[in-house]
Amino acid sequence: MKSLYLILISCFFLLGSAFTLAQEAGERFARITTENMSADQKKYFDDLMSGLVSTTGSAAVVKGSNSLGAPFNIWLRSPKLAESFRIVSEQIRFNSSLPLKLNEFAILITAQKWNSPYEWYAHQRLALKAGLDSKIIDQLAQGTKPEGMSNEEGAIYDFVTELYETHQVSDRNFIKVKNFFGEQGVVDLIATTGYYVLVAMALNVNRTPLPSGAQYIIQPPKETQ
Repeated sequence: MKSLYLILISCFFLLGSAFTLAQEAGERFARITTENMSADQKKYFDDLMSGLVSTTGSAAVVKGSNSLGAPFNIWLRSPKLAESFRIVSEQIRFNSSLPLKLNEFAILITAQKWNSPYEWYAHQRLALKAGLDSKIIDQLAQGTKPEGMSNEEGAIYDFVTELYETHQVSDRNFIKVKNFFGEQGVVDLIATTGYYVLVAMALNVNRTPLPSGAQYIIQPPKETQ
C-alpha cells in the first residue's frame, strides 16, 4: 500500500512538471535563464527582481526564479528597449495621477478590447485589490458596458472605449476626464492605454498561456458578436 502511495505521488509530480513544460513550450519566445543572459539582459532581470513589480504577486516576476514570464521574457530580446519599458511601466503602474482602481480599470478595458486573456488574468486580481467592483469586472468580461459605474468610472470607460473604437475622443468624453483628473490625468490615461496595448500585442503574439486552473472568460464586445 505504501509503495502504491509513493507511485501515485511520483506520478502527480511528473504530471505537474510535464504541464509546466507544455505551458512554456506553447510560448513562441522560450524562457531565457540567468546563466544564458547577456550582461544587459541580466541587468534588466536584476532591476525587475529588485523593483516594484516583484512586490505585486506577479506570476511573471517571482523572486528566487532564474527566468521571467511574459511579457518581460519577451522584452529580454531587446534589453535596452526592455529597460526603457521598465521605467515607463513603473511610472504608469505605480506613479500615475489616476487613482489605482481607475488605472487598473483602463487596463482591463484594454485587455478586453484586445482579447488578451493573460493581460486580463494578470490585472483582474489587481483591479479587485484596488477596489474595483467585481460586478463591473464581470460585466466588462462579458463584453457589455458595465452598469452601476460611478461618474469617474464612467468617464474612464467612455474615454477609453471611444478611443479604441473610433481612434478619436469626442469633446464630451475629453472634458469629462479632464474635469475629474486634470490634463495630467488625460495624458496619464492615454499613456496607460497605449502601453497596455503594447503589452497585449506582445502577449498575444507570444501566445502566452493562462496558468493552470485559470479560466478564459473575456468575450468580444456584444455589438461585434
